[in-house]
Amino acid sequence: MAYYRRLGDVPPKRHTQHRDDSGRLYYEELMGEEGFSSDSSLLYHRGIPSAISGSTVWELPDQTTEPNHPLRPRHLKLHELFPQESWSQTDIVTGRRLLLGNADVRISYVVARQTSPLYRNALGDEVVYVESGAARVETVFGALEARPGDYVVIPTSTTHRWIPRGDEPVRAYAIESSSHIAPPKRYLSRYGQLLENAPYCERDLHGPSEVLLADGTDIEVLVKHRTSRGIVGTRMVYPRHPFDVVGWDGCLYPYTFNIDDFEPITGRVHQPPPVHQTFEGNGFVVCNFVPRKVDYHPLAVPVPYYHSNVDSDEVMFYCGGNYEARKGSGIGLGSVSVHPGGHAHGPQPGSMERSLGLESVEETAVMVDTFAPLELGEGALACEDPNYAWSWLGKAVG
Repeated sequence: MAYYRRLGDVPPKRHTQHRDDSGRLYYEELMGEEGFSSDSSLLYHRGIPSAISGSTVWELPDQTTEPNHPLRPRHLKLHELFPQESWSQTDIVTGRRLLLGNADVRISYVVARQTSPLYRNALGDEVVYVESGAARVETVFGALEARPGDYVVIPTSTTHRWIPRGDEPVRAYAIESSSHIAPPKRYLSRYGQLLENAPYCERDLHGPSEVLLADGTDIEVLVKHRTSRGIVGTRMVYPRHPFDVVGWDGCLYPYTFNIDDFEPITGRVHQPPPVHQTFEGNGFVVCNFVPRKVDYHPLAVPVPYYHSNVDSDEVMFYCGGNYEARKGSGIGLGSVSVHPGGHAHGPQPGSMERSLGLESVEETAVMVDTFAPLELGEGALACEDPNYAWSWLGKAVG
């Protein structure tokens, strides 16, 4: 995000001496994307950020996937994945269950009450959508407060942890990229400002408001990274707490964006999904569907037309309101539909007729479109509705 922020104590000029009150130098760290050629921030540590005292294997949760073969649309019931008795033993990092994945992106779900370990994803950026509950997300840049409807955008290799708040567990839908995640290029000026035609602006993005200065020794950080054998995990031990940053500035940092701050684009006839786009990464996009006025042509059909995703898989997470186009399919709150490339999909039987004359819809959903086929993780296989593929017949078929 090319939007400059500055927090805490930083020197007047970069790459120059910066000392504490006793005269000791702080340790400057550049966190930058694409080598030295894209967005970056400079962080000033009290200790040496490279110093580690231990490194052992972290056994990741099951990351295996299997192809969507034979090809068919899928319905996943996420609210069946985590029974209530598991919430107090689960955290938002290690408790994620993999739903879908390919080389570009992995989608997981978790319901948790536990504070997570310190964690760093060295594969790519993460966008975690908070379906319900609230959490404090502590990071090396400072803390974020996450509430229902927030996207929490965490740049790759940012050390952080999740601390649920209140009595309600946090339900989180995690989109983990193998690249960087940013606003669509068409929303941005050549210098990186969000344009007037964008459905949100910088005022809607909320970064840390103060630095964290935590103390401690022998601090463990879980690191997710890649080897020639695939995605693996490592437990690194640091002699002092990574949250020792006295100040930082730059254009790379975590932030939140709430789905209620997305201003929908509407038209006289049904608008295509790109008008709902929020973020993009290599090989995928993230879109919002929010409460909005619908098409106002006198002969408009407000629900989507049938469409074939010839170049992509479409994944829709239904997280608020009601879904006129999906009535009769079994889909409801907490559902995920997976409509793969090679299969035409659209509204359920009767939805087109029922939608005529509709003036608005009350629905909230997060959509991920990928440009390579998605495979099914163990979480998807554990909560699939086996009847969904046949729901366009107008009746459930076993």
